[in-house]
Amino acid sequence: MTLAPELRRELSRMEEARRQTQRQLDMLDRQITRRMTALIPGLLPRRSHYRRGKAPDPGASLASYRAQLAALTAERQPEIDALSRKLARQDQAIASFLVSYGEAGMSERV
Repeated sequence: MTLAPELRRELSRMEEARRQTQRQLDMLDRQITRRMTALIPGLLPRRSHYRRGKAPDPGASLASYRAQLAALTAERQPEIDALSRKLARQDQAIASFLVSYGEAGMSERV
């Protein structure tokens, strides 16, 4: 019966490691968002005047935004992929731990 507290401790440790990985992934997402927010003023079109009868292109700033976002994301993609794989492995380890020892082993009171 002393196994249940050890199992709970191990599960708790695994879940904390998973939360830490998720926090790192969220931090990367926030960093990309922060950099894009800082770049937005530079992406907006300058005062657009009609030149020789041509109207300004409303989709140009959106296309520029998407291109910058893709560049920033591609720059951090190896980190994102590594953390995503690690998170998937941790989810799988937690699931197999619960299958192996089951909820019954975890809910025993000592």
